[in-house]
Amino acid sequence: MLRVSPYGPLVDAEPLGQISDPPCATALEQLQQRQHPRSRPRHTEKNTGRILSGITSTVDDMTTFASVRIVTDDLDRLTAFYEHVTGLTASRPAPVFAEFRTSAGAFAISSSDLTTKLYGEDVVRPAANHTAFLEFQVEDVDAEYERLSDLEFVQKPTTMPWGNRSLLFRDPDGNLVNLFTPPGSVPTDRT
Repeated sequence: MLRVSPYGPLVDAEPLGQISDPPCATALEQLQQRQHPRSRPRHTEKNTGRILSGITSTVDDMTTFASVRIVTDDLDRLTAFYEHVTGLTASRPAPVFAEFRTSAGAFAISSSDLTTKLYGEDVVRPAANHTAFLEFQVEDVDAEYERLSDLEFVQKPTTMPWGNRSLLFRDPDGNLVNLFTPPGSVPTDRT
């Protein structure tokens, strides 16, 4: 199935307690600094994260990739879907947040109620992604295709021009998911 990191979760499970009321921006920044001490605060009164001029960062001092998060109106449904697809059990540090750890980082899902409370309406739009793939490397795409036969597929297992064996489908919110196996990991007679 998926390769899972032996390291602990990227998100501290208890720093803000139950996230039923929106924590203040200062508390969130303090949490970010505890979890990622080398990173710089991203959103302050003067730095909204929207101005890109004057970026001095290079690849050598870039922050380590930590996670991708999907925002949804139905956290339990989407979490159950990804538990089925990945074979992993999500950690649930708060009722409005789920996280899957892999060797490459974390894949997280949060409730639209949370993002609306924290950032306001119209910051994210659940179930409106038409630009990104969520990609998971698996040992055998064809075996996953058989295991997940209850899903509706966008593309059945196919060997791509660059050699990956790939399988595409959508999650319940319409996000495109790619399960792939790199070249040399599957028998060569599959096309």
